[in-house]
Amino acid sequence: MTQQKHYPEHLDLPPVMHVEGTVRLPGSKSISNRTLLLAALSEGNTTIHDLLASDDTMVMLGALRSLGIKWDEVDERTNFVHGGAGVLPVHEADLFMGNAGTAIRPLTAALAVIGGDYKLHGVSRMHERPIGDLVDALNAVGARIEYTGTPGYPPLHIRRGHIEAERLSVRGNVSSQFLTALLMAAPLMARDRAVSIDVVGELISKPYIEITLNLMRRFGVTVEQDGWQSFTVQPGQRYKSPGSIHVEGDASSASYFLAAGAIAGGPVRVVGVGRDSIQGDVRFADALEKMGATITRGENWIEAQSNGVLKAIDADFNHIPDAAMTIAVAALYADGTSTLRNIASWRVKETDRLAAMATELRKLGAIVEEGADYIRITPPDEIRPATIDTYDDHRMAMCFSLATLDGKARRGNAIRINDPKCVAKTFPEYFETFSKIAKNELF
Repeated sequence: MTQQKHYPEHLDLPPVMHVEGTVRLPGSKSISNRTLLLAALSEGNTTIHDLLASDDTMVMLGALRSLGIKWDEVDERTNFVHGGAGVLPVHEADLFMGNAGTAIRPLTAALAVIGGDYKLHGVSRMHERPIGDLVDALNAVGARIEYTGTPGYPPLHIRRGHIEAERLSVRGNVSSQFLTALLMAAPLMARDRAVSIDVVGELISKPYIEITLNLMRRFGVTVEQDGWQSFTVQPGQRYKSPGSIHVEGDASSASYFLAAGAIAGGPVRVVGVGRDSIQGDVRFADALEKMGATITRGENWIEAQSNGVLKAIDADFNHIPDAAMTIAVAALYADGTSTLRNIASWRVKETDRLAAMATELRKLGAIVEEGADYIRITPPDEIRPATIDTYDDHRMAMCFSLATLDGKARRGNAIRINDPKCVAKTFPEYFETFSKIAKNELF
């Protein structure tokens, strides 16, 4: 699907005095992997335009092919998926899921409901990312999912169970992907009876559930909601291909370029998401506005421009946890101490992002207080040159490129990014794209 790209062991980024330009975003990871699975489960064939080309989507495409779902790459930006009409032709498979949470969680639910003999495993970090709440919810209604390593975590062995589900319950405060997985599998369970899913406790990352519900509607399934506490799928609904579907640009990836425009002049325009985006992470632009940046929105684009020194922010970022990482680095350029609250989910992502962010921000001279579910950042008088460790986490690498920028409050500095290849998870061309708005050649 995409050629393997060569990355150096580390990448040295020079200080950047000004940013300006237009960026066409890669496709959304969240939309891409949901769309692939829905297309695979649908009646009919689906043409997917602007599918993200990255490690995480390759994981999903590889898994679908191993399960007997045929797909073709029409061209660099278009894929054609042959729907299985709720059936997977291959009933026994060993699936490598990398570190793709957007692939392993929904696939686990779908495979458990459809039935077969499947093994799912990934990289070592995937085996540290919790999946117990999802497994408990499925096993409670007749699935047979076993842990082959540490209980509560992948790797998993799924055997053919006997699902009889009218009501499932799942905790909402660890990862919204558990609810997404159950929602996407619910029509497969609701053959002759309604299936309801109850959320226990607070549901985090609600905008990601909105993406799920929106895409399910596109594929012909409507979910009834009782607020954010209960979701019901009426019987007899089946996934049906919309024929073709377009993947929006990735709103989380947009955050780095919008923040760059807010810090170092601009304007910087991102194309591929706009005011009508189905992704919650477009609300990142609202946070930049609160910090004093000038934001302009169009139907399919958003633009950011600096408007003096950024203002410190104290806000709840539960709704946009991925994009909130970018705010943590933007806080280096603010006029005081910033606090990002309600971000406990950072700890169960590609790495423990709270600990990692605190460690790397301190290298730049910031004073950082790391709590169980918050981070408080006091910017340094001067950003120090530093070597940033990325923890095999794409967002750490992309976020810290912003520490090279010259803001109104303080100058950025030369930054070395260790293991830059981690950006291949969602944005293989990130550093080249960043260099274009920075007017610096990085390779």
